[in-house]
Amino acid sequence: MSFVSRVNQMDLWILDRVFQPIADRLPEKWPPFEVGMSFQLGALLFYATSVILIMVVNGLGLASAFFDVLSWAVGLALFVGIMRMRVLVRPGHANPLRIMLQGLRPLSIAFALFSLWRGAGPGQISDLAWCFIVLSDVAFSVGLYFISCLQNPPQVKISEKVVLLRPTR
Repeated sequence: MSFVSRVNQMDLWILDRVFQPIADRLPEKWPPFEVGMSFQLGALLFYATSVILIMVVNGLGLASAFFDVLSWAVGLALFVGIMRMRVLVRPGHANPLRIMLQGLRPLSIAFALFSLWRGAGPGQISDLAWCFIVLSDVAFSVGLYFISCLQNPPQVKISEKVVLLRPTR
């Protein structure tokens, strides 16, 4: 079995065994797609906070932090692109984003693990900007998995009140 197929198998296992059961237990007013987009928005805000902290604390100008600003802009473009695909995700149907994001989900886990490893290094754990970067990467990964979950159809409400019809005389 090749490395790529093992990574895809691990990705589907995480999606089906970890996130789909959580998504199935969410209240009906919180669809998994909306929860995932909330995590994505949180990731954008955490990353923007870290970029601003790096610029303020280190006294960097916009040109010095260009890579960080550009990375945030790519995340924003991905967020807007996924928001536009919202109409494709319908309850009771297959989620097309499950396949579309198949390559991005394992990469997001790798980046989150890398940022956790880098953040645990000497002197980094106390750096507030690095903590926001770690939070951003973890929230991004969790959001991608929730976006990729299947949407359950709304539950049919059954009335508990039983009415007996009696013939009138």
